[in-house]
Amino acid sequence: MQGREILIRYIQDAEAAERNFEDALASFAGMGDQPEVKQALSRMSEKARTQHERLRARLEALGGSPSTMKSVLAHMLAFTPTSAQMGHHPAEKNTQHLMITYSAAAAEMAMYESLATAANEAGDSETERLARQLQSEERDDHEQAWSLLQQSARNAFQQVTQ
Repeated sequence: MQGREILIRYIQDAEAAERNFEDALASFAGMGDQPEVKQALSRMSEKARTQHERLRARLEALGGSPSTMKSVLAHMLAFTPTSAQMGHHPAEKNTQHLMITYSAAAAEMAMYESLATAANEAGDSETERLARQLQSEERDDHEQAWSLLQQSARNAFQQVTQ
């Protein structure tokens, strides 16, 4: 398999993941009762939208196109972690969403590491640069979710125990 074909496949994966993450974050931003968390999740959703748009543009520049099948699969698997929320009080939703966001951002940082490495090996500096930029943005989301988590859990616990 040619290096370019591998890059196209990796970018298709990343683009599908970001479209899915945008939808998940938008959904999370509409739930719960902690305004600061909801606003952060909404901003992260907007960032994910720009990420999948940039990935799509790079994919098309390489002669590829988004994979409908990968997108459908990503969306089908998207809300599996939310099934663990069954039995939790509604006040705990924002904390649960932050935990999911933290984990997903870590996975996406790793995904972009793989893309950047493959792009470097293929001699595609433009794709490598994009992957590093997106990886940095995911690191920001990862850190922001972590910074909000303790207070969110504290607020949820206090609300549930009152």
